[in-house]
Amino acid sequence: SLLPNHHSPESLRTCKKNTLSWQGEDNFTYCPATGLAAGNEHSEFAGWAFPFPGVFLTEEFISEDEESEIVELMDQDDWKPSQSGRKKQDYGPKVNFKKQRLKAGSFIGLPSFSKKIVTQMKDYSVLDGFLPVEQCNLDYIPERGSAIDPHFDDWWLWGERLVSLNLLSKTVLSIPSGSLAQTSACKNSGKQRISCTSSPRLVPSKEVTVAIHLPRRSLVVLYGDARYKWKHAIYRKHIEHRRICVTFRELSAEFSAGGRHEELGKELLGIALSFQGRPV
Repeated sequence: SLLPNHHSPESLRTCKKNTLSWQGEDNFTYCPATGLAAGNEHSEFAGWAFPFPGVFLTEEFISEDEESEIVELMDQDDWKPSQSGRKKQDYGPKVNFKKQRLKAGSFIGLPSFSKKIVTQMKDYSVLDGFLPVEQCNLDYIPERGSAIDPHFDDWWLWGERLVSLNLLSKTVLSIPSGSLAQTSACKNSGKQRISCTSSPRLVPSKEVTVAIHLPRRSLVVLYGDARYKWKHAIYRKHIEHRRICVTFRELSAEFSAGGRHEELGKELLGIALSFQGRPV
């Protein structure tokens, strides 16, 4: 679809000002104020933009004091080695994704400190009815070369909305091209507005990577196209200091009301929302 022509250059300049120091090899930067992915100045797509649906970002989701308390509580439990220089703490059911098997296992709930976080999510319409059944804490530090490769989160078990809280330091969530064959982009005339009255430029998706800049203590939600059509990643170059990502996932339709495994879904949600868990 064509980019609407009512976005002022002022709102795009605000995004550019906030993200200029973050620009790396990504050729587009997501602007929360407009919902657009705007071409970076250093790239061949400077002056171009296209709608990038399926992203919600809110800054200062929790306070500095809350952040300190949460991280202190996390560090009282063990961090297990994970892939690509990460460490992790899992709170969720025992899953075999290859065989599509699921059971509670040693899962006894999300941690107590997450109850307030989940309650605060209800203030945002994009998270209406969001009931997390799993929480994964990932610990990134530059000395370990921490990163996560481009990937899709599982679709069989996890539902549409992926919710992540970014703690301790800023980073960039990189969105490399997914299943889109082409992306329509529109040229910024550099005057009053971005105009799409002329023909859009078709950008081969293999050339497109969108950077979503995550400030410290921000909450990001991926859904719709950003969840199902584009992979997401965190590259090593964007881990400057210790960073903890707290990701919450909901159940897919198969495990929700009316789904084939509704009863198992109810059981797991009851466990999760008791908020008395330890890492499994």
